[in-house]
Amino acid sequence: MLTILISALAGLGLGLGLFLGDAAHWGWCVFWALLGFGACQAAAGLLLRGRVKRLMDGVQGTLAAGQKRLQARVNQWQLRPPGSLKQAQIELEREQRGFLQQALGQTEAFGPYYRWSPLLRRQVNTLRMQLHYQMKNYAEVDRLLPSCLFLDPLTAAMRLARMHVRQEEGLDRFFEKQAARLRYGQGAVLYALYAWIALQRNDIDLAHKTLIRAASKMENETIKRNLEHLANNRPRQFSNAGFGDEWYALGLEEPRVKTQRARGPGGRPF
Repeated sequence: MLTILISALAGLGLGLGLFLGDAAHWGWCVFWALLGFGACQAAAGLLLRGRVKRLMDGVQGTLAAGQKRLQARVNQWQLRPPGSLKQAQIELEREQRGFLQQALGQTEAFGPYYRWSPLLRRQVNTLRMQLHYQMKNYAEVDRLLPSCLFLDPLTAAMRLARMHVRQEEGLDRFFEKQAARLRYGQGAVLYALYAWIALQRNDIDLAHKTLIRAASKMENETIKRNLEHLANNRPRQFSNAGFGDEWYALGLEEPRVKTQRARGPGGRPF
Protein backbone atom coordinates (compact mmCIF):
# COMPACT_ATOMS: atom_id res chain seq x y z
CA MET A 1 0.00 0.00 0.00
CA LEU A 2 2.85 2.39 0.74
CA THR A 3 4.14 2.14 -2.82
CA ILE A 4 0.76 3.27 -4.16
CA LEU A 5 0.56 6.12 -1.66
CA ILE A 6 4.11 7.34 -2.32
CA SER A 7 3.65 7.04 -6.09
CA ALA A 8 0.38 8.98 -5.89
CA LEU A 9 2.03 11.73 -3.85
CA ALA A 10 4.95 11.88 -6.28
CA GLY A 11 2.62 12.12 -9.28
CA LEU A 12 0.44 14.71 -7.57
CA GLY A 13 3.48 16.74 -6.58
CA LEU A 14 4.80 16.69 -10.13
CA GLY A 15 1.46 17.73 -11.60
CA LEU A 16 0.89 20.51 -9.06
CA GLY A 17 4.43 21.76 -9.50
CA LEU A 18 3.98 22.10 -13.24
CA PHE A 19 0.55 23.69 -12.85
CA LEU A 20 1.51 26.19 -10.15
CA GLY A 21 4.71 27.05 -11.97
CA ASP A 22 2.67 27.73 -15.09
CA ALA A 23 5.01 25.40 -16.95
CA ALA A 24 2.28 23.54 -18.82
CA HIS A 25 -1.42 23.50 -19.63
CA TRP A 26 -3.57 21.75 -17.02
CA GLY A 27 -4.15 18.84 -19.40
CA TRP A 28 -0.42 18.28 -19.73
CA CYS A 29 -0.08 18.64 -15.96
CA VAL A 30 -2.52 15.77 -15.49
CA PHE A 31 -0.64 13.73 -18.09
CA TRP A 32 2.72 14.27 -16.39
CA ALA A 33 1.18 13.56 -12.99
CA LEU A 34 -0.11 10.20 -14.22
CA LEU A 35 3.20 9.49 -15.91
CA GLY A 36 5.06 10.32 -12.71
CA PHE A 37 2.76 8.04 -10.74
CA GLY A 38 3.33 5.18 -13.17
CA ALA A 39 7.10 5.66 -13.28
CA CYS A 40 7.39 5.78 -9.50
CA GLN A 41 5.16 2.73 -9.13
CA ALA A 42 7.20 0.79 -11.69
CA ALA A 43 10.52 1.69 -10.07
CA ALA A 44 9.28 0.74 -6.60
CA GLY A 45 7.82 -2.48 -7.97
CA LEU A 46 11.09 -3.49 -9.60
CA LEU A 47 13.04 -2.79 -6.43
CA LEU A 48 10.54 -4.68 -4.27
CA ARG A 49 10.35 -7.65 -6.64
CA GLY A 50 14.12 -7.94 -6.67
CA ARG A 51 14.38 -8.09 -2.89
CA VAL A 52 11.41 -10.42 -2.50
CA LYS A 53 12.79 -12.72 -5.20
CA ARG A 54 16.10 -13.02 -3.38
CA LEU A 55 14.29 -13.98 -0.19
CA MET A 56 12.06 -16.45 -2.02
CA ASP A 57 15.05 -17.99 -3.78
CA GLY A 58 16.61 -18.51 -0.36
CA VAL A 59 13.54 -20.38 0.88
CA GLN A 60 13.34 -22.48 -2.28
CA GLY A 61 17.06 -23.21 -2.04
CA THR A 62 16.63 -24.51 1.51
CA LEU A 63 13.77 -26.77 0.41
CA ALA A 64 15.64 -28.04 -2.66
CA ALA A 65 18.78 -28.80 -0.64
CA GLY A 66 16.72 -30.61 1.98
CA GLN A 67 14.94 -32.72 -0.63
CA LYS A 68 18.29 -33.54 -2.22
CA ARG A 69 19.64 -34.79 1.11
CA LEU A 70 16.54 -36.91 1.65
CA GLN A 71 16.80 -38.43 -1.80
CA ALA A 72 20.49 -39.18 -1.28
CA ARG A 73 19.68 -41.02 1.94
CA VAL A 74 16.88 -42.99 0.27
CA ASN A 75 19.24 -43.96 -2.56
CA GLN A 76 21.82 -45.06 0.00
CA TRP A 77 19.27 -47.23 1.78
CA GLN A 78 18.27 -48.83 -1.50
CA LEU A 79 21.85 -50.03 -1.88
CA ARG A 80 22.26 -50.91 1.79
CA PRO A 81 18.87 -51.42 3.44
CA PRO A 82 18.65 -50.11 7.02
CA GLY A 83 18.25 -52.51 9.90
CA SER A 84 14.88 -51.05 10.88
CA LEU A 85 12.52 -49.58 8.28
CA LYS A 86 10.49 -47.92 11.02
CA GLN A 87 13.56 -46.20 12.44
CA ALA A 88 14.62 -45.16 8.94
CA GLN A 89 11.20 -43.57 8.38
CA ILE A 90 11.49 -41.70 11.68
CA GLU A 91 14.90 -40.37 10.66
CA LEU A 92 13.57 -39.20 7.29
CA GLU A 93 10.63 -37.43 8.92
CA ARG A 94 12.95 -35.79 11.46
CA GLU A 95 15.28 -34.52 8.74
CA GLN A 96 12.37 -33.31 6.62
CA ARG A 97 10.87 -31.45 9.56
CA GLY A 98 14.25 -29.84 10.19
CA PHE A 99 14.61 -28.20 6.79
CA LEU A 100 10.91 -27.32 6.65
CA GLN A 101 11.24 -25.47 9.95
CA GLN A 102 14.34 -23.76 8.62
CA ALA A 103 12.38 -22.61 5.57
CA LEU A 104 9.57 -21.39 7.83
CA GLY A 105 12.08 -19.33 9.78
CA GLN A 106 13.31 -17.75 6.57
CA THR A 107 9.80 -16.54 5.71
CA GLU A 108 9.97 -14.15 8.67
CA ALA A 109 12.30 -11.98 6.58
CA PHE A 110 9.36 -11.01 4.34
CA GLY A 111 7.68 -9.13 7.19
CA PRO A 112 9.15 -5.65 6.54
CA TYR A 113 7.87 -5.73 2.96
CA TYR A 114 4.21 -6.45 3.72
CA ARG A 115 3.34 -2.77 3.96
CA TRP A 116 4.76 -2.19 0.48
CA SER A 117 2.77 -4.88 -1.32
CA PRO A 118 -0.91 -5.63 -0.63
CA LEU A 119 -0.67 -9.26 -1.79
CA LEU A 120 2.73 -10.22 -0.42
CA ARG A 121 1.42 -11.18 3.02
CA ARG A 122 -1.12 -13.54 1.46
CA GLN A 123 1.52 -15.05 -0.82
CA VAL A 124 3.83 -15.71 2.12
CA ASN A 125 0.95 -17.07 4.20
CA THR A 126 0.21 -19.50 1.38
CA LEU A 127 3.81 -20.69 1.42
CA ARG A 128 3.79 -21.01 5.20
CA MET A 129 0.53 -22.95 5.07
CA GLN A 130 2.02 -25.41 2.57
CA LEU A 131 5.07 -25.94 4.79
CA HIS A 132 2.92 -26.53 7.87
CA TYR A 133 0.76 -28.92 5.85
CA GLN A 134 3.83 -31.00 4.99
CA MET A 135 4.67 -31.16 8.70
CA LYS A 136 1.04 -32.04 9.51
CA ASN A 137 0.70 -29.00 11.76
CA TYR A 138 -2.98 -28.79 10.92
CA ALA A 139 -3.83 -26.26 13.64
CA GLU A 140 -1.48 -23.76 11.96
CA VAL A 141 -2.78 -24.77 8.54
CA ASP A 142 -6.36 -24.01 9.59
CA ARG A 143 -5.29 -20.68 11.08
CA LEU A 144 -3.53 -19.59 7.88
CA LEU A 145 -6.01 -20.87 5.29
CA PRO A 146 -8.41 -17.88 5.44
CA SER A 147 -5.56 -15.56 4.42
CA CYS A 148 -4.13 -17.73 1.63
CA LEU A 149 -4.27 -17.50 -2.15
CA PHE A 150 -5.54 -20.54 -4.05
CA LEU A 151 -3.91 -20.09 -7.43
CA ASP A 152 -2.98 -23.71 -8.14
CA PRO A 153 -4.95 -26.97 -7.92
CA LEU A 154 -2.85 -28.55 -5.17
CA THR A 155 -3.23 -25.59 -2.81
CA ALA A 156 -6.96 -25.58 -3.53
CA ALA A 157 -7.01 -29.33 -2.80
CA MET A 158 -5.39 -28.66 0.58
CA ARG A 159 -8.17 -26.21 1.39
CA LEU A 160 -10.83 -28.65 0.20
CA ALA A 161 -9.33 -31.47 2.26
CA ARG A 162 -9.36 -29.39 5.43
CA MET A 163 -12.93 -28.28 4.77
CA HIS A 164 -13.91 -31.95 4.55
CA VAL A 165 -12.06 -32.92 7.73
CA ARG A 166 -13.52 -29.96 9.63
CA GLN A 167 -16.96 -30.49 8.06
CA GLU A 168 -17.13 -26.86 7.01
CA GLU A 169 -19.98 -25.43 5.00
CA GLY A 170 -19.39 -24.20 1.48
CA LEU A 171 -17.22 -27.13 0.36
CA ASP A 172 -19.18 -27.73 -2.85
CA ARG A 173 -19.23 -24.03 -3.68
CA PHE A 174 -15.48 -23.76 -3.12
CA PHE A 175 -14.82 -26.72 -5.43
CA GLU A 176 -16.98 -25.30 -8.21
CA LYS A 177 -15.23 -21.94 -7.93
CA GLN A 178 -11.80 -23.54 -8.18
CA ALA A 179 -12.81 -25.94 -10.96
CA ALA A 180 -14.06 -23.01 -13.05
CA ARG A 181 -10.53 -21.55 -13.03
CA LEU A 182 -8.81 -24.67 -14.30
CA ARG A 183 -7.48 -24.95 -17.81
CA TYR A 184 -7.61 -28.09 -19.90
CA GLY A 185 -5.40 -30.78 -18.39
CA GLN A 186 -5.18 -29.17 -14.95
CA GLY A 187 -6.55 -30.19 -11.57
CA ALA A 188 -6.72 -33.99 -11.74
CA VAL A 189 -6.05 -34.33 -8.02
CA LEU A 190 -8.68 -31.69 -7.22
CA TYR A 191 -11.37 -33.56 -9.15
CA ALA A 192 -10.20 -36.87 -7.67
CA LEU A 193 -10.39 -35.43 -4.16
CA TYR A 194 -13.90 -34.09 -4.68
CA ALA A 195 -15.01 -37.47 -6.03
CA TRP A 196 -13.42 -39.16 -3.01
CA ILE A 197 -15.27 -36.78 -0.66
CA ALA A 198 -18.52 -37.56 -2.47
CA LEU A 199 -17.94 -41.26 -1.84
CA GLN A 200 -17.33 -40.57 1.84
CA ARG A 201 -20.82 -39.04 1.83
CA ASN A 202 -22.14 -42.15 0.05
CA ASP A 203 -23.01 -39.96 -2.94
CA ILE A 204 -21.85 -42.28 -5.72
CA ASP A 205 -23.80 -40.36 -8.35
CA LEU A 206 -21.95 -37.11 -7.57
CA ALA A 207 -18.60 -38.91 -7.58
CA HIS A 208 -19.43 -40.44 -10.97
CA LYS A 209 -20.50 -37.11 -12.46
CA THR A 210 -17.36 -35.44 -11.09
CA LEU A 211 -15.10 -37.98 -12.76
CA ILE A 212 -17.01 -37.66 -16.03
CA ARG A 213 -16.32 -33.91 -15.92
CA ALA A 214 -12.67 -34.57 -15.16
CA ALA A 215 -12.27 -37.12 -17.95
CA SER A 216 -13.67 -34.63 -20.46
CA LYS A 217 -11.01 -32.09 -19.49
CA MET A 218 -7.86 -34.17 -19.11
CA GLU A 219 -6.11 -37.44 -19.82
CA ASN A 220 -5.34 -39.17 -16.54
CA GLU A 221 -5.14 -42.90 -15.93
CA THR A 222 -6.24 -42.74 -12.30
CA ILE A 223 -9.29 -40.68 -13.24
CA LYS A 224 -10.16 -43.13 -16.03
CA ARG A 225 -9.69 -46.18 -13.81
CA ASN A 226 -11.87 -44.77 -11.02
CA LEU A 227 -14.51 -43.71 -13.53
CA GLU A 228 -14.62 -47.26 -14.84
CA HIS A 229 -15.00 -48.63 -11.31
CA LEU A 230 -17.94 -46.33 -10.57
CA ALA A 231 -19.55 -46.92 -13.96
CA ASN A 232 -19.47 -50.66 -13.26
CA ASN A 233 -20.80 -50.32 -9.71
CA ARG A 234 -17.46 -51.01 -8.02
CA PRO A 235 -17.12 -48.03 -5.64
CA ARG A 236 -15.05 -50.08 -3.18
CA GLN A 237 -12.29 -50.31 -5.78
CA PHE A 238 -12.06 -46.52 -6.08
CA SER A 239 -8.50 -45.45 -5.25
CA ASN A 240 -6.47 -42.28 -5.69
CA ALA A 241 -3.22 -44.10 -4.90
CA GLY A 242 -2.18 -43.57 -8.52
CA PHE A 243 -1.47 -39.92 -7.73
CA GLY A 244 1.24 -41.03 -5.30
CA ASP A 245 2.69 -38.38 -3.01
CA GLU A 246 0.40 -35.73 -4.49
CA TRP A 247 -2.57 -37.58 -2.99
CA TYR A 248 -1.04 -38.79 0.26
CA ALA A 249 0.32 -35.29 0.98
CA LEU A 250 -3.29 -34.24 1.64
CA GLY A 251 -3.24 -36.36 4.78
CA LEU A 252 -6.56 -38.11 4.16
CA GLU A 253 -5.18 -41.60 3.64
CA GLU A 254 -1.97 -43.40 4.49
CA PRO A 255 -0.02 -45.32 1.83
CA ARG A 256 -0.65 -49.03 1.91
CA VAL A 257 2.54 -50.93 2.62
CA LYS A 258 2.59 -54.35 1.07
CA THR A 259 4.29 -56.93 3.23
CA GLN A 260 5.73 -60.07 1.73
CA ARG A 261 4.63 -63.22 3.47
CA ALA A 262 7.20 -65.81 4.42
CA ARG A 263 7.45 -68.82 2.14
CA GLY A 264 8.35 -72.35 2.98
CA PRO A 265 10.91 -74.56 1.25
CA GLY A 266 8.44 -75.45 -1.48
CA GLY A 267 7.81 -71.83 -2.34
CA ARG A 268 4.23 -71.84 -1.02
CA PRO A 269 3.09 -69.23 1.47
CA PHE A 270 2.34 -70.52 4.95
